[in-house]
Amino acid sequence: MLIGNITDVPGIKVGHWTHKSALTGCTVVLCGENAVGGVDVRGSSPGTRETDILGSDKRVEVVNAFMLSGGSAYGLAAADGAMKYLEEIGDGFKVGRNVVPIVPSAIIFDLGVGDPSVRPDSSSGYQACGLASQGIFSQGNVGAGMGATVGKVLGANRSVKGGLGSDSVRLSNGFTVGALVVVNAIGSIHDPNNGDLIAGPRSPDGSMVSASDVLISCDEINEGDIGVNTTIGVVATDATLTKSQANRLASSAHDGLALSIRPAHLIGDGDTIFAVSTGRESRHDQEVVTSYTLNRIIAATIKCTSQAIVNAIRSATSIPDVPSAQELNQSGNL
Repeated sequence: MLIGNITDVPGIKVGHWTHKSALTGCTVVLCGENAVGGVDVRGSSPGTRETDILGSDKRVEVVNAFMLSGGSAYGLAAADGAMKYLEEIGDGFKVGRNVVPIVPSAIIFDLGVGDPSVRPDSSSGYQACGLASQGIFSQGNVGAGMGATVGKVLGANRSVKGGLGSDSVRLSNGFTVGALVVVNAIGSIHDPNNGDLIAGPRSPDGSMVSASDVLISCDEINEGDIGVNTTIGVVATDATLTKSQANRLASSAHDGLALSIRPAHLIGDGDTIFAVSTGRESRHDQEVVTSYTLNRIIAATIKCTSQAIVNAIRSATSIPDVPSAQELNQSGNL
């Protein structure tokens, strides 16, 4: 049953910092106590921080937050603010009398829109943490999705507005799975259920077309126009997973990404998905899920990741020189 967004997963909070005029922002996902994280990087042009520590063979298991940011590599500085915030409340990996917050991060390239001199920084990340809550949050032009665009195989001047989207699924066994995705893809966006085009590069007559069809049939694309892009996100569940299982969940989320973004994982994409298991009780008191239950969680992850991508595009509104899919559909240019 669809029930809303990633904050439906107990223990998850989401906060945004948005600069509407500069068209950039950042989004933090706070994970609560005892959270175990994983990651899978599929794109060839990623911008990330603290991904190595999430490997199944690495010592540290607990993750405290994830930071998703605009600003290209400059935006990785937003994680510093999250670390400051978490240190102040005492959350982090305990090292003697000190705590070191674990905040894996990923960025999108949004410097081609708005004011490229304005990028999320430490204060932006700190403010996002202070605004984080377990309630319903805005989607579309908000946080890290503020400057996101999609469908760029014909150049940025023919792109369509991307954004931030979320979705969640409640399993009949009581576990909840949620996804939050920042959609800034080179490819076009499709309905995962029937393949219908939702948003894609604009042809000369203003209609949207499939990015896959363009790449397969067109010999006149200027490779330099495609640029650097990325789709990043976090999937979460309140089921208790091992670190290896959390990494498997992050890998499975890319199946959902590929259902809605066609094609995905291109050379200029930096597609990165984090996964987190919050656990509903103390990790010492709750058994790790069985293989069958993990399969159900994987299925739910694929579903809500693909739907979160669609929600991002349908929630997005136009910015200067970049129309939204909603605007194009209303004008009949589909």
